[in-house]
Amino acid sequence: MNGIMRKMAKLELRYINSFYDRHGKLHHIVRRRGFKKTFELPGHPGSPEFMEAYHNALAQLGAVATDIGAKRTVAGTINALIAAYYKSDAFTEALAAETQRMRRNILERFREDHGDKRAVTMQRHHVSRLLEGKKRFAKKNWLKTLKGLMAFAIAEGIRTDNPCNDVELPKGPKSMGHKTWLEPQVAQYRKHHKQGTVARLALELLLNIAARRYDAHVLGQQHVIVSNRDGKKKLCWRPHKTLRTTGKMLKITIMPTLQEAMDAMSKTDALTFLTNDYGRPFASAAAFGNKFADWCREAGLEPVMCEDGKVRNYRAHGLRKASLRAMAQAKCTAVEMMHVSGHSSMAQLQEYLEEVEQEEMADSAISKVVAASR
Repeated sequence: MNGIMRKMAKLELRYINSFYDRHGKLHHIVRRRGFKKTFELPGHPGSPEFMEAYHNALAQLGAVATDIGAKRTVAGTINALIAAYYKSDAFTEALAAETQRMRRNILERFREDHGDKRAVTMQRHHVSRLLEGKKRFAKKNWLKTLKGLMAFAIAEGIRTDNPCNDVELPKGPKSMGHKTWLEPQVAQYRKHHKQGTVARLALELLLNIAARRYDAHVLGQQHVIVSNRDGKKKLCWRPHKTLRTTGKMLKITIMPTLQEAMDAMSKTDALTFLTNDYGRPFASAAAFGNKFADWCREAGLEPVMCEDGKVRNYRAHGLRKASLRAMAQAKCTAVEMMHVSGHSSMAQLQEYLEEVEQEEMADSAISKVVAASR
């Protein structure tokens, strides 16, 4: 216990209460004075799982993590710039909690190696060197993060230019992203996870609304409405990713498959449809995503080799893609699909329409060739 407390003190984590329960299990709780809500942190102090849940808790409590090493920062250094950035509206208000977590992880690694250097001396070739050796997706996240930090430096009068603006990422094979579920995988999952389980409800919810995992893990009975327009039961919410942009409200009709899964569940006091093994809402979207990955493995969905040569697992986001693909197969237009998925750009959905169109046109061409040969 003392060793763990010393570790947390070294990390300078605020609002944490640690205690042993009657079974001898150690718990870490985030509790802030004046707030009724508390958050239990999973994993060991300092682990990625622990820190992610900690920062998510702070975001919901309106707090900012203590600046690690703030007392040792020198004005004008990368350390001082990052410390100020964490407290600014450009970080706490403009960025979603998930984005804050991702960028904080990158910035902490950046300051560990370069924190004592002057922010004003950072040049384009320094940025390019930082990106070397990283995977394409990591390069994109690092560049976005550093660009945001340098934009803040300009706003604060520390710099007059952004050294990230002219940095171009090398072009490579287009990533296929998360593996799209097809009918056999959906059927296999349904066969293993029966009605009345959270695992089954999660699948039907994701397929019905083509939602990102963040939205899926926070939706609950309070989001169910009966439409005045057509009398249908619908889910009504604002997607988390668009809260800071369009703020678009979505109203999606509950399909029979989802309603059947909802009706099969036992009644609980939980505010969310999807709960963890303890009957509580998931601590974060990542926690839900990890649990969904477990359910996929339990259903026997093995990793597969994708067209770009990468091995991928079946995950929650793949169901969002499966739902969009099903809409395209049902002859839904891009505009109709946007009003379900919450996408703000038609270009993002065009690939699903083109994929289905390619298959149909190819079938038509082959049929004509076969008919002609006869």
